[in-house]
Amino acid sequence: MNNKKIQPSDRVGRVKEYYFSRRLREVAQLRAQGHDIISLGIGGPDTPPPTEVIETLVEQARRNDTHSYQPGMGLPELRKAMADWYNKWYGVTLDPDKEVLPLIGSKEGVMHVSMAFLNPGDGVLVPNPGYPTYTSASELAGAKIYPYSLTEENGWMPDFDELEKLPLDNIKLMWVNYPHMPTGTQPTKELFEKLVTFGKKHSIVIAHDNPYSFILNDQPQSILQIEGAKDVVLELNSLSKSHNMAGWRVAMVVSNPEFINWIYKVKSNVDSGQFRPVMLAAIKALNQGKEWHDKLNKLYAKRRVTAEKIMQKLNCQFDKRQKGLFLWGKIPDNYTSSEQLADELLYDKGLFITPGFIFGSNGERYIRISLCATEQTLQKALERLS
Repeated sequence: MNNKKIQPSDRVGRVKEYYFSRRLREVAQLRAQGHDIISLGIGGPDTPPPTEVIETLVEQARRNDTHSYQPGMGLPELRKAMADWYNKWYGVTLDPDKEVLPLIGSKEGVMHVSMAFLNPGDGVLVPNPGYPTYTSASELAGAKIYPYSLTEENGWMPDFDELEKLPLDNIKLMWVNYPHMPTGTQPTKELFEKLVTFGKKHSIVIAHDNPYSFILNDQPQSILQIEGAKDVVLELNSLSKSHNMAGWRVAMVVSNPEFINWIYKVKSNVDSGQFRPVMLAAIKALNQGKEWHDKLNKLYAKRRVTAEKIMQKLNCQFDKRQKGLFLWGKIPDNYTSSEQLADELLYDKGLFITPGFIFGSNGERYIRISLCATEQTLQKALERLS
């Protein structure tokens, strides 16, 4: 008998299980024990997509001819709808045949981009604080991670003087995300211009993740609005937040034809396309007008008021200008860490909120509250703190 022990790959050892996967198991265990846990942690929209989107899915799924494999590049009509959507809302012109690639969620896209651009040892700039998947995808690709600091004092924006001090000859990719998660910081045209200039100067791909531009935001922005951006920029976008379709897994990456081709080469070896009824329903979602976004934002604005009251009850400081699905607040000095406050709320009050440390060391003194809970649930959470 062979006594050799089977071991996982080295890359498995380089990454940790996603924080929310672990925490949600803990919440489930507490609920199984009879505890009434209120979850304000996850940014998963809790209301449905537009009615006609659901109706299209159902109608198409009942057909006999919609259940086979689909093109890896997505349906031509879906790519056109995505290009038209970019033109309508951002004023950005895209070739639907060469510059748009539908994705099975933008989280998938983060991995595809990492595999398409990064060789083992290549440098990648990752925001601190920022979406943890940027780091884990880079680690899985074998890249060398260079966290770049975002601080409240600098408006949660990159310090380009500090970036210039890094070994930029070795850095190939920079992850950027505005409106920023978790801080809710809105981008400026000047920031986008600086990022494009920085990318061109150092031949660094600027990967902009843009899923929050429609949430509590009257002026959706794309970095591709900057002249010449497409030369060094790729942008991920998603229907998860803007159209309440998180579980549907519909997203896109847009860029120049060469970048899209490289990403598609990776994607074509990983998945076999999306479900045709989902793609046809996504077209209906993309065709929604301003009324849909106004209705959604009216709901989130009302919830935001209660979320702010929760922050105030916790003596947390926050910036009222935040955009997106969350509220980010600085914890009081009497707590040693965000995890201490989060644990206290979970075990003593039955409230699950997100500690900022999971987004990087610069998030250690902050917590995040999700707006993806009903007004009744948020009020109930507020009452528990009284």
